[in-house]
Amino acid sequence: MSTRCAFAFGIAALCAAAFYTAVARAQAYPSRPVRVIVPFPAGGSSDLLGRALAKKMGEGLGQQVVVENRAGAGGTIGASAVAKAPADGYTLGIGTVSTLGMAPVVRAQPPYDSLAAFAPVSLVASAPFLLVVNASVPAKSLTELVDLAKSQPGRLNFASIGEGTLQHFSGEHFKSLTGTSMVHIPYKGVAPALVDLLAGQVQVLFDILASFQVQNVQSGKLRALAVAGPARIAQLPSVPTMAEAGLPGFEVTAWFGLIAPRGTPPEIVARLNREVRKAVASSEMREVISAQGFEPSASSPEQFSELIRGEVAKWMQVVKTSGFKAE
Repeated sequence: MSTRCAFAFGIAALCAAAFYTAVARAQAYPSRPVRVIVPFPAGGSSDLLGRALAKKMGEGLGQQVVVENRAGAGGTIGASAVAKAPADGYTLGIGTVSTLGMAPVVRAQPPYDSLAAFAPVSLVASAPFLLVVNASVPAKSLTELVDLAKSQPGRLNFASIGEGTLQHFSGEHFKSLTGTSMVHIPYKGVAPALVDLLAGQVQVLFDILASFQVQNVQSGKLRALAVAGPARIAQLPSVPTMAEAGLPGFEVTAWFGLIAPRGTPPEIVARLNREVRKAVASSEMREVISAQGFEPSASSPEQFSELIRGEVAKWMQVVKTSGFKAE
C-alpha cells in the first residue's frame, strides 16, 4: 500500500470511528437523570413551562428530568450555572429573552456572553408584547397616543417591572422610534405595576397579555392600542399590530427556550431538540403554554441561535440610544 493510500485509509478510519462513537454516545444518552435549571422562582411562567417541558421530555428520554430553581439577579445566576456546567447534556436550562437577550447588554460586567456560553437547543414558547394604556387616557389609537405624548412632553408615565428589563427598554425603544417623551416608572414586579396602571397612577405599560389579565382589557378598564408582533392575537382580534397602526419595525416578543452549555455534543443537542419538538406538540404542553398566554414555538437549534443573536444586537442598540448607564 502506498503512503498516500495508507494516509487516506487512516483518515477514513478515524472519521468512521468518530461517527460510530457519536452514534453510540447519542444512543446511550441519557443514562441518568437530567437537570433543568429554571433561573426564576417557583410559580412563575418560566417555572410552570419548565416543569411541563421537563415532564414530557422525561417521558421521551426514558429518564427523570428534574427541575431546579436557581433564582436571583434577574435570572443571571441560574443562566450562569448552566454556562459553567459540564457540557454533557445532563445540565440544561430555561433561557428567556431577559436572560439571553437583555442581561448581557444592560450590565456593566455581564456574567456571560449569550452567543458564546450556550448551545441553543430549541425555542419553546413565545408571546408578543402589547402597548396598553389606562382607560382614562384620551388616546384611542397608537397615532393619537403619539400625538398626545408629543403635545405634552414628560406628562405621560410608562411603567416597567424594573430598571433594565424588557418592559423598560420597550418603552425606551418606543420613545426613540416615535420621538416622544415619557417618564419611566420602575416597579418591583408586574403586580404592583398593574395595580397603578389600573388606578391611573401610570398611563402606559408594555407587556404580554397575560400580565394585564385579559378581562381587564375586555371589560374596558385598560385599552390595548397595538400588538408588538407580526400578527394580531386571537384573544383581541380587533387590536392592530404596530405595523398596521403606523409604527413598522417595533416588535417585542417574550420567549422561552431550552439551552445547554457550550460544547454539548451536537448529537445530544439534536436528541434534545427532537424531544422538545415532541413535547411542545403534545396536548398537555400546549395547554400549559396557552394558559400562560404564550404560543407553542419549537425551532431548530440554528433558528434559536439566530433569534438570540438578533435580540442581543437589537437591544444593544436600544440601550445605547437610550443613554442607560449600567450599574
